[in-house]
Amino acid sequence: MTDPCDLTAVEARQAILDKALSPVELVDSCLERIEELNPTLNAVVTVAKESAQEEALRAEKDLQRGLGDGLLHGLPVAIKDLQDTKGIATTYGTAFYKNHVPKRDAGIVARVRAAGGIIIGKTNIPEMSIGANTVNRLFGATGNPYAPHLTCGGSSGGSAVAVATGMATLATGSDHGGSLRIPACFSGIVGHRATPGTVPHEGRTITQTNYSLQGPMARTVGDVGLLLAAISTRDRSSQLDPMSFPLDTNSYLDLEPPSIRGLKFGVTCDFGGLLVSEHVRREFEARVSYLKSCGAEIVDLSIDLTDAVEVDWQLRADIFATQYHREIDGFDETFNPNVFSSYETALATTVLDIARARRKQIDLFRAFAAVFDEVDAVLCPGVSVGPFPWSDLHPLEVDGVPVENYMAWLGLTSCLTVVGHPVLALPAGLDADGMPFGIQCVGPMYQDSSLLAMATCLENAFRADPTYAVPRPNSELICSVDPGCRELGRAAAVAAARADQ
Repeated sequence: MTDPCDLTAVEARQAILDKALSPVELVDSCLERIEELNPTLNAVVTVAKESAQEEALRAEKDLQRGLGDGLLHGLPVAIKDLQDTKGIATTYGTAFYKNHVPKRDAGIVARVRAAGGIIIGKTNIPEMSIGANTVNRLFGATGNPYAPHLTCGGSSGGSAVAVATGMATLATGSDHGGSLRIPACFSGIVGHRATPGTVPHEGRTITQTNYSLQGPMARTVGDVGLLLAAISTRDRSSQLDPMSFPLDTNSYLDLEPPSIRGLKFGVTCDFGGLLVSEHVRREFEARVSYLKSCGAEIVDLSIDLTDAVEVDWQLRADIFATQYHREIDGFDETFNPNVFSSYETALATTVLDIARARRKQIDLFRAFAAVFDEVDAVLCPGVSVGPFPWSDLHPLEVDGVPVENYMAWLGLTSCLTVVGHPVLALPAGLDADGMPFGIQCVGPMYQDSSLLAMATCLENAFRADPTYAVPRPNSELICSVDPGCRELGRAAAVAAARADQ
């Protein structure tokens, strides 16, 4: 029998509306799963048990009174610890804010609550959310639900693991250079990086930028659409985001996938030469062959986005200087070295460097946009390597090629950040090592609903074949190991920082 926490969000929502499942039962089921698996995986760093149970009881009473028709009514939602939650600790993954309890919700959290969502807890991140491995010196590491000694990716790693294991029905994340997509791929779930401006972000520090995007994480594309509809709702706080634009949030619901035989996919392993392991290339090619056997039309792309890696590094430095120039002198030597690395680049960057990067960015955007004159969507691997030990902040090499910095191995995701198109990370079975393998599906600008529909089509195709369907994480296996995520993770974060000095 399926536990309530194992239901998809769409299934749970319908069961609640039909009064076949109560919000109290669902929340209690998620809390039980947290109690069972979180000691090993360390995905939820602050459990909002009492408030979640109180909110669930209110949600149940509202249903009894004929109320509670919000999109997320009664659904437990985990919130990335980068996003402020009123009355619940928000640490940003750093000891500097370990006692910080916000007095108001971030806009994305307020919209979750307004839609009836119940905040079940806060999820782990790298310190200040900088890096693609979820480990910090305050809470330690978050383990992969399929192999707890390996990384779940980052920076939205805790959210991905919480969703994958049933600790929450849905979760929020954010994405600079892959922070939604990488943990989704490593954990066997779905993550969506929408067209910039789709999800309002009132905390944006630079007016017009493809960075600092917030978005949904879930088990299915339909669940992603449900959460996206809620968090993209235009409200008072959305007016504070200069990139917010009018849209129809209903288009993300009740998706109607097209026939795979009518779809034309452009495919590439490396966008012209980005760093990608042979292991990932083989796995991706196998999935492309499978989709072709299902009737999809496959077109090999010749687009070159290799310059996007340097563009990303320059623009990232600009953003970090904007965000941290007032406080970086107060960070000690054990602070996340990724922060210092980006800031040092910013100090060495000139206005002309930024101007050149911006100019190159628009050239890359226009070249990539032209691709969609010929294809419906673009497919590529989700991550350049498989999951590695969380004791390493990032891979040191890829097939013998040294990794220069914490972003150098993330070209597959960061290049898509630079061009700004909507992209969805989709699970596509397990790889030869028994770990989740994910692909990225990229669509035209502003066509997020069409992208979700096409991704649903791909999701159905992968699920139809046991080779490419993702099994649920094995709870017994998780509980049988002690990877030391908390204590050893803290030590690893400190050691990595000192080694970088």
